[in-house]
Amino acid sequence: GETKKMKFWLEDVLVYFPYPFIYPEQYQYMLSLKKALDAGGPCVIEMPSGTGKTVSLLSLITSYQVAHPEVGKLVYCSRTVPEVEKAVDELKRVIAYRDLEMGEERPKFLGLSLSARRNLCVHPRVSQETRAPIVDAQCRGMTATWVREQVKAGRTATSSAADVELCDYYEKWDTEGEEAVLHGIYTLDDMREFGKKKGWCPYFLARRMVNFANVVVYSYQYLLDPKISDLVSKEFKSNSIVVFDEAHNIDNVCIDALSVTIDRRTTEAAIANVNKLNTAINDVKAVDASRLQNEYQRLVQGLANTGIARIADQVRADPVLPGDVLEEAVPGNVRKAEHFIGLLRRFLDYIKNRLRATQSEIEIPLSFLRNCTNTTQISQKALRFCASRLGSLIRTLEITDHAEYHPISVVADF
Repeated sequence: GETKKMKFWLEDVLVYFPYPFIYPEQYQYMLSLKKALDAGGPCVIEMPSGTGKTVSLLSLITSYQVAHPEVGKLVYCSRTVPEVEKAVDELKRVIAYRDLEMGEERPKFLGLSLSARRNLCVHPRVSQETRAPIVDAQCRGMTATWVREQVKAGRTATSSAADVELCDYYEKWDTEGEEAVLHGIYTLDDMREFGKKKGWCPYFLARRMVNFANVVVYSYQYLLDPKISDLVSKEFKSNSIVVFDEAHNIDNVCIDALSVTIDRRTTEAAIANVNKLNTAINDVKAVDASRLQNEYQRLVQGLANTGIARIADQVRADPVLPGDVLEEAVPGNVRKAEHFIGLLRRFLDYIKNRLRATQSEIEIPLSFLRNCTNTTQISQKALRFCASRLGSLIRTLEITDHAEYHPISVVADF
């Protein structure tokens, strides 16, 4: 017959556990976790390998959400895609048993995993690519707002509209999927299959649905890396329950997310990027000068008013900026595209000269900034806006291959 499962009271929470017995370590784990939830966190809990940490955690927290509806979503962070998928499979077991026991009283539930375009794309051609930057670039080349508007208007900047491919999955999602309401639990494979069945883009569907899910499972970077979390996780409410699996890896993830490495090769590639951007600016001036003028006016009002709303157009390299920076007018010396190019060239010359040092140097950020300002006459305020100003320029120039401009993005982020 069917393997028995169990439910039991843990203080005021009825826990649904999808296995016939529970280890004492699992019970103590749940008890400690519940005390932390009652207190509003945080906590660090350690269990031996192979003793069922994941199912214990998911059983307790999803049951806690039922007992305390005011609690927000569970955000479960893991290291790798296989570990993410393993957690979602365990979540399916937990919720299947809970729904069976609760019957008609079971609450509506949505759980899903989120990953990069490469792991969710179902486009026949793009999904065959294995390198993430290529998948991202090809996706943006078919989904960027300006590309779609030009195609629909019967024109493009570089060729006839008939030669430019749009993504049918994205187009149908944009038409039908934005009002979609999902229930159930979806692994990455499930989301791809659902996208194929509906004709919707699984990536953009998942990006939207994470805001409505009861449980979201994804990698550390989606919450810890400010360049990613600002695009994906900023709408999550403050009462969300955040779990880091294998948390001893967090320090390395944080160091990687907030570190920048610039060498001579990066600098030379960034200089080539700036030259290409300058050529693109001159080309736009010749055929559509109003586009740059409109951007200038938006930058006068502040970055928050640049009109960038669609996730199809977002540049992943943008760092998180404080609210006062977003609302503040961009400094006058970087508002005009050609002035900003000049600033980037001066800063790159400075970095290039610093890299010529014959011995290692250790310098605190404040000392570096003071030396940079004295040498280049670039204010700290202007440097603070560089990364987002670059993102605005790339969007204004309607560049979809962001990977090509990764070197200058690294320098601007620095």
